[in-house]
Amino acid sequence: MAAEANGTELQAEECLYSSARQKLENLLNKSMRIRMTDGRTLVGLFLCTDRDCNVILGSAQEFLKSTDSFSQGEPRVLGLAMIPGHHVVSIEVESESLQPAHGL
Repeated sequence: MAAEANGTELQAEECLYSSARQKLENLLNKSMRIRMTDGRTLVGLFLCTDRDCNVILGSAQEFLKSTDSFSQGEPRVLGLAMIPGHHVVSIEVESESLQPAHGL
């Protein structure tokens, strides 16, 4: 009886893992905005993550926290960037990158 319950729990965990993996795969190459603990914001294409929640962005740009809330300032081009998971405050996927591609 315990073996059956254990098997059911494993199947449920595998289903959750598969669902989470699918969601992450759907975000690949989508434009993301990541806010960090030091006030910086990075915008770039989501390339990958790992078990520690580190995030790799491609074509990344850095925006510094501005003292003037109305001006964002000029972005600094970083290219490929790794954001440590413990510095991530929030992640937003830009809505236009979620729209399905038209034509071709």
